[in-house]
Amino acid sequence: MKRRVHDLAVMGGAPAFDEHLHVGRPNIGDRSRFLERMNNILDRRWLTNQGVYVNEFENRVAEFLGVRHCIAMCNGTVGLEIAIRALGLTGEVILPSFTFVATAHALQWQEITPVFCDIEPDGHCIDPLRVEEMITPRTSGIIGVHLWGAPCRIEELSEIARRRNLKLLFDASHAFGCSHLGKMIGSFGDCEVFSFHATKCVNTFEGGAVVTDDDGLAAKIRLMKNFGFQGYDNVIYIGTNGKMDEASAAMGLTSLESMGDFIAANKRNFEEYERELAKTPGVRLLPYDRDESRNFQYMVVEIDEERAGLNRDELLFVLHAERVLARRYFYPGCHRMEPYRSYFPHAGLLLPITEKVCRRVLSLPTGQAVGTEQVVIIADIIRVALSHAAEVRSRLSANTCHTEKV
Repeated sequence: MKRRVHDLAVMGGAPAFDEHLHVGRPNIGDRSRFLERMNNILDRRWLTNQGVYVNEFENRVAEFLGVRHCIAMCNGTVGLEIAIRALGLTGEVILPSFTFVATAHALQWQEITPVFCDIEPDGHCIDPLRVEEMITPRTSGIIGVHLWGAPCRIEELSEIARRRNLKLLFDASHAFGCSHLGKMIGSFGDCEVFSFHATKCVNTFEGGAVVTDDDGLAAKIRLMKNFGFQGYDNVIYIGTNGKMDEASAAMGLTSLESMGDFIAANKRNFEEYERELAKTPGVRLLPYDRDESRNFQYMVVEIDEERAGLNRDELLFVLHAERVLARRYFYPGCHRMEPYRSYFPHAGLLLPITEKVCRRVLSLPTGQAVGTEQVVIIADIIRVALSHAAEVRSRLSANTCHTEKV
């Protein structure tokens, strides 16, 4: 436990943990069940090309979400790229800058201009009021991001898309297992895209999926993710290789079977963080809506420097010294990454909330690799550092490179 300021590693104390605690360390599930599936794959010698496990995974996901179609992909980024192309998006597409850069890259890769829109201050999702201001004659669609597993303002975005004749796609990478008004995320907009990357609550090692209730769109996406093949030696459409392999699907099925345990561990950790940080000045843990299904995958705090005494990056350095590898999601914002900062050097003037949130957000470790004992220690580190903020800042200032090292 860290009780005194000199117990902190940045002040000369020993690190709190022998091994690094990561944000998004992979959940594994039932190892024996996964290995059984892997042996079946090897026995059948059917390793890819829409095998039995990919088919089963797609059916299980579609049934769970209550959608007509799930098209499994090699990863979520390719899922976004194919969905964007299948929807016929061109010109400009409006999306938040406060998202993983893949959301923007999936557009720019296809020479579609990402138009960055500001977010709402509390939930960090795209602000529908600002979307209207960004629409031009070149706008063909909107991408909403269900950040931290919390849904965008789906009804408002849907109304704008309908009224302005725009396509509406949701990046649901964070939101598998989450609901909106009692309905599972996955069936909103023209389609939604999930990531099943290793860091996600449910994972397929690498993987993703596009889900939709649109039969025609689903058929087009299936063609596009497999070179345009319709049957043997019959290519009828332009496409690429976006297929999920059998080993990934086997991991996905195993992960689905343990999803309840993964979510229970995340929820337990969230409730412990909530208790431990409740009275810590300047630290706001983003809440979850308990009336909806949530995967509790992200432990996101905002650090208010004026009240906390340290800024987010200073606290991050303190945690890293303790081997707590908290993350600055999604710093510094897509608009400040290349090529976008060169294309739109003044975009930040239109994104005041995004700029503010990018300087304040910190994601803390969770998942099955983290227990309540570790959460208590992490909270102790934060409390001790902030209650002795002046001393900690003075020590950090002696290391002029500390902000570059985090």
